[in-house]
Amino acid sequence: MLAELSRYDQVLTCDAVRKAFGARVALDGVSLCVRRGEFVALLGPNGAGKTTLFQILSGLFVADAGQVTVMCRDMRRDPVRALAQLGIVFQQPAIDLDLPVLANLRFHADLHGLPRREAAQRIARLLQAFGLAPRAQAPVRELSGGSRRKVELARALLHEPAMLLLDEPTAGLDPASRVQLLAETRRLARHAGAGVLWATHLVQEVEQADRVIVLDRGAVRFDGTPAALLGITAAATLEAAFLAMTPSVARAAQTAQAELSA
Repeated sequence: MLAELSRYDQVLTCDAVRKAFGARVALDGVSLCVRRGEFVALLGPNGAGKTTLFQILSGLFVADAGQVTVMCRDMRRDPVRALAQLGIVFQQPAIDLDLPVLANLRFHADLHGLPRREAAQRIARLLQAFGLAPRAQAPVRELSGGSRRKVELARALLHEPAMLLLDEPTAGLDPASRVQLLAETRRLARHAGAGVLWATHLVQEVEQADRVIVLDRGAVRFDGTPAALLGITAAATLEAAFLAMTPSVARAAQTAQAELSA
């Protein structure tokens, strides 16, 4: 009975997911899970396989082996129902810059078949929550980078998904905007009871996560709390712990430091 409850509590599961591009193995048996209301940071250097994993989770790629389920729906056998439970913010902006904020959100609501009255209520709540209500009629092109990301996040939350996938969502943002977007994502996702998988290469963004998964060279090197990561590596900081878990990154950092000192 406890095992059944545990499985039901898991919004997203990956089991031994593998993906190769010719001779290059991008993902080598990746297994992970995200539970309801849980904020999980997927931490890895550039080239670790984060984006490939997200492309599989979002249905853009098909895994060579392994299984992905969303709310117990198999991504391979039942992709429509699995994908309907996802809210996604891709690394590269994917929003119509020439449409007003409100029109972008209405278009997304129509894609998900939301009744107009219900959609209007949800849009109004999200615009208020993100401080975007005064700019609702402004073309997205006129917004700052941080505000554009907020529109994308509002769009991802609009159909009330069980799971949020965010691939490097703070890329290109200034430090203050990164902190604000991270805090608002955590708050709104927790309020909605949605699981979150937040992919990043920035160690600072994992400090408040419920769990951190370290991905390097296509494999999971660690899965646990930030405190456990510090404990298992005996490191003083999360950055030092991350370097201990990713030797190739540590060597690159040492080389760069030596070159600067020369």
